[in-house]
Amino acid sequence: MAIRTLDDLDAADAAVGVRVDINSPLAEDGTLADDARLRAHVDTLDELLDRGARVAVLAHQGRPGGDEFARLEPHADRLDELLDNPVSYCDATFSAEARDAVDALDSGTAVLLENTRFYSEEYMEFPADRAAETFLVARLAPVLDAFVNDAFAAAHRSQPSLVGFPELLPSYAGRVMETELDVLGAIEETPTPRTYVVGGAKVPDSVTVVEHALANDLADHVLVTGVVANVFLTAAGVDIGHTSTEFVHDRGYETEIERADDLLYEYGNHIHVPQDVAVERDGERVELGVEELPPGRDEPVQDVGSDTVDAYADILSETGTAVLNGPAGVFEEEAFAAGTRGIFEAATEAEYTIVGGGDTAAAIRQFGLSGFEHVSTGGGAALRLLTGESLPAVEALR
Repeated sequence: MAIRTLDDLDAADAAVGVRVDINSPLAEDGTLADDARLRAHVDTLDELLDRGARVAVLAHQGRPGGDEFARLEPHADRLDELLDNPVSYCDATFSAEARDAVDALDSGTAVLLENTRFYSEEYMEFPADRAAETFLVARLAPVLDAFVNDAFAAAHRSQPSLVGFPELLPSYAGRVMETELDVLGAIEETPTPRTYVVGGAKVPDSVTVVEHALANDLADHVLVTGVVANVFLTAAGVDIGHTSTEFVHDRGYETEIERADDLLYEYGNHIHVPQDVAVERDGERVELGVEELPPGRDEPVQDVGSDTVDAYADILSETGTAVLNGPAGVFEEEAFAAGTRGIFEAATEAEYTIVGGGDTAAAIRQFGLSGFEHVSTGGGAALRLLTGESLPAVEALR
């Protein structure tokens, strides 16, 4: 069944609940440190408001007990600045106060309701029919005429505000959700050859991406970096040193080493591992060829080296589609940003470049890079799509 989009919604004077993902880093004083996720939803919200909808915005911020588990008032203030139409804030999510705030909306205005995760059931996952019975959904749905899910970044979760409303209301994909599904769900239609750059520290998910891409002929080349590369190097018999090896084993990645070994055996000609790495020695960046490993006992691998960047850039220069998922090292530290920066810059030379993952997008913003055809708003959700798995929030829309 096809998913309905905003093109199918008669928005004029309709009360529309819109789930977005504006979960953002916060400064020490509680203000927004980065508004990229808010800006991503501007098109969806402005379109609905311009068409005369009365919009109740639903969102979460942080995790219970975490430093960034906070109210959404700063988000409402920033949305009010970003949108062409007024946005107010309500210090409630589904109570009588929240319902009254929705009922009081004029056409073309919006209210951002309070952090959905302040309500305990929202931090749990349910089947869609059970999610529809939770207090949040059952109490709020009666004052809404329709539901729009634009929260692609959270679409891999089955929480009430994501999957419950479609059980009770006509439901639609917002523009962010629509674009993400169109792009990430149609990798096989992009220009060839395709090169996947897979890095970061989410090793199990990343190894699954590699496996899926190669088994389904989606990737002609896979370039591994980051902790993912450490796992593949270990599988190839390279001693990455005590500290990096301990990191891999402390996280229980022994099974991932075995999976990497199997993938190297079956697809070795398509998988490229680093030729050199960078470690910190006496406060300086030192690059070591793979043949020079292991490094010193307390010298973890923090980046790929310049020879690896050059080798990967050569492959990317002849690539039709590049898929970037995960940084090459500790890019937040200037001494170890060179690998991520160099590889990502090289990827812009591909005919078509897709960026997936929160850390990947953060690195691109940090380096001020441009020239990417699609920068995904999602991390876990993007990985799910790239591995061919379904997303609960998307299935609910069907």
